Amino acid sequence: MSEHEHFTVMFREHYPRVLAFVLRRTDPVRAHDVVADTFTAAWRHFDRLPAEPLPWLYRVARGCLANERRADRRQARIVEKIAGRGVPHAPDHALSVIVDAGLRQALSRLSPADREALLLIGWEGLDNDTAATVLGCSAVTFRVRVHRARRRLARLLDSADREGSPAPRRSPVSGLRKERSA
Repeated sequence: MSEHEHFTVMFREHYPRVLAFVLRRTDPVRAHDVVADTFTAAWRHFDRLPAEPLPWLYRVARGCLANERRADRRQARIVEKIAGRGVPHAPDHALSVIVDAGLRQALSRLSPADREALLLIGWEGLDNDTAATVLGCSAVTFRVRVHRARRRLARLLDSADREGSPAPRRSPVSGLRKERSA
């Protein structure tokens, strides 16, 4: 099989999952651009891709998203400077897929790092080792991050429950898949 055919097979196999991963983090128009950039990088580095390229693709997609967000912030600062007033904060569209309003609110109050760790386990279904690869850290570090993120999320949900908001008590925390060892 030629390199081109091998890449095509890899692309067809992983494109839907990479697109879904990115769609949970940004709007559809931007998602397609990010996925295109991700697979462009995969083509450039095809000879160095790991045997299982999905975690590498997720990591590149995260980097592309981070670059887009930095560019947006720079542009917003320029607009703010020119206009002489603040720019309203755009909502995080990735969280709109979460049906429960209480959980969505609690997740939005977490730090981006905590939210990303929980979403890699809960939404992407990755095990600790794979998710750690996506984030560029060790599996032990990732397990600690997930543990702490779950504790913070549980506290936010409990707090919302005490304040009478619609957040459920603990079921969403148990709904986030326990990390699996590879």
